Amino acid sequence: MPGPSHASRATHHPSHRASHRAPRSPLGAWWAQRPPAAGAAVMATGIVSVGLHLTGYETLSRIALALAGVAWVGLAADFAVRLLWERARWVAEAETPGALTAVAATTVLGTRLSLLGWQSLAEALLALSALLWPVLIVLVMGHWKRRMPGAVFLACVATQGLAVLGATLAAAESTAWLAHTALVLFWLGLVLYGLALARFDLRQVTTGAGDHWVAGGAMAISALAGAKLIAADSARLYLWNVDDRGVLRAVTVALLALDLAWYAVLLVAEVVRPRLRYDVRRWATVFPMGMTSAATLSVAAALDVPWLRTPGQVLLWMAVAAWLAVAAGAVGAARTGVRTLRSTAPR
Repeated sequence: MPGPSHASRATHHPSHRASHRAPRSPLGAWWAQRPPAAGAAVMATGIVSVGLHLTGYETLSRIALALAGVAWVGLAADFAVRLLWERARWVAEAETPGALTAVAATTVLGTRLSLLGWQSLAEALLALSALLWPVLIVLVMGHWKRRMPGAVFLACVATQGLAVLGATLAAAESTAWLAHTALVLFWLGLVLYGLALARFDLRQVTTGAGDHWVAGGAMAISALAGAKLIAADSARLYLWNVDDRGVLRAVTVALLALDLAWYAVLLVAEVVRPRLRYDVRRWATVFPMGMTSAATLSVAAALDVPWLRTPGQVLLWMAVAAWLAVAAGAVGAARTGVRTLRSTAPR
């Protein structure tokens, strides 16, 4: 996540001097300070919407989808403004792991829209995320270091997000090449998980500010991708032979088991070392919780394991409770931030 030094360097860029001539409202000034990791709020809200849809709570799901959509539009507009007129700041932020939330959030939103039947819009979001992914993945991984926070796993999450959306669209539109591309991304995502794990600082499990949960969330979205690939197969497409399907089933089950193990470890760590103060990175806690629920429910359907639905539903309501708590913290932090900026603004 970029610190104040990034922002201060950006203000010396010629493209910024013009923008500083136009005074900003306190709300606009507060929004301008938003870090790239704020994209996790869209990821969290979008996956909660998916989980609510999978359990039949369609009205609540659509409310969450609307919130995610509005937030995505705001963040996308800000992304474009920084790219066009605040290039130095955009580059500085694009080199941080949190930048990959732009890809992940877009794919999560696209997946929910596809489930709603809006395939054209979902395809547009897939195309957009596919264009962003190679640029951001190269910039981010080129600046990896040792002992990184949980955001390092966003390389896996963004890649598996493409696999999930690709497999979802392949099933909706009976498109074999899209499913096969999603399969390649699925395996690549697992490789990236291994690389990220080697850079992850395990001490973050007890000291992290929220994004340490992405270590488990990356497993969860990988399991979801596996379930979507299995579900995309049909007599019409015949994507996988018996051996391929067997490998996919085994890997998907293993990924879900590893995800649930991570979930248990991270939950125990939260009880042992409570971190109750709000931090924007707490959205990166809600996302893995919601993703674990969605993965469990999707694996239950794709592999015909009905008993998994009950734990999937329990995990969903835990994610909803976490979403409400973090949303309350975000509103409080926003009010405080706007109030502070208003009191310090020149009159």
